[in-house]
Amino acid sequence: MAVKRYKPITPSRRFYTTSTFEELTTDKPYRPLTKSKKRTGGRNNKGRVTSRWIGGGHKKRYREIDFVRRDKENIPAKVSSVEYDPNRSARIALLSYVDGEKRYILAPLGLTVGTVLQSGESAEIRPGNAMPLKNVPPGTLVHNIELKIGAGGQMVRSAGSSAQLISRDSSYALLRMPSGEIRKVREECYATIGQLSNPTHENIKIGKAGRSRWLGKNPRVRGTVMNPVDHPHGGGEGKTKGGRHPVTPWGIPTKGYKTRRNKRTSRFIVERKKK
Repeated sequence: MAVKRYKPITPSRRFYTTSTFEELTTDKPYRPLTKSKKRTGGRNNKGRVTSRWIGGGHKKRYREIDFVRRDKENIPAKVSSVEYDPNRSARIALLSYVDGEKRYILAPLGLTVGTVLQSGESAEIRPGNAMPLKNVPPGTLVHNIELKIGAGGQMVRSAGSSAQLISRDSSYALLRMPSGEIRKVREECYATIGQLSNPTHENIKIGKAGRSRWLGKNPRVRGTVMNPVDHPHGGGEGKTKGGRHPVTPWGIPTKGYKTRRNKRTSRFIVERKKK
């Protein structure tokens, strides 16, 4: 999982880096677990842009990932392959269960073909095994954490990330999230042991504009170069810095302005994330 650099034979190649993909064991997905992926271009059902800077991108099929792992309790599964997933930053692993079913999971760091994994309360503390947080020893690194019991993992799913179980407190587990936030989660919620694969993803440099277009990212136009009718930072004679604190096109402050309005779950946050 090293980073590959290139000879600067063109200006864009000078800073262009990719992953070596040495941990992958196959270059084709298991077809029954894939489906077509609809592209919206950032537009809603009325054809209006609701998410800006989205468009184009390489065609790709979605891999159906098992984020739940509950309905396969105590059924051993062998890792058949470690694969690339174009829809996420972490690698995925194909599990072959002894009952004949196959499923994809998020691959933890160091997972190899042939490893036997299991989910449930009786599972060992081993990277890739899933279990309730009440069975995980304090200090263990976990990922793919449920927020609601049985809803499937929703937190800590990107490449190289992990949360640490700090302690337990009256039917809740205290987790230190990758952001530094300390959060309470019910002990019955499932989590997977280990750190996620592909930790060098954060060191990859895009290198050229075309590679961003492959990812479906359109260019972003700065507000300061727009006209006043299009953006609060627009207009003025010559180059300007906007003349006011940074805002969105609709006048909402940005860069540090808190927009969280979810008081219902605020009681589960013990300590806010560190800046």
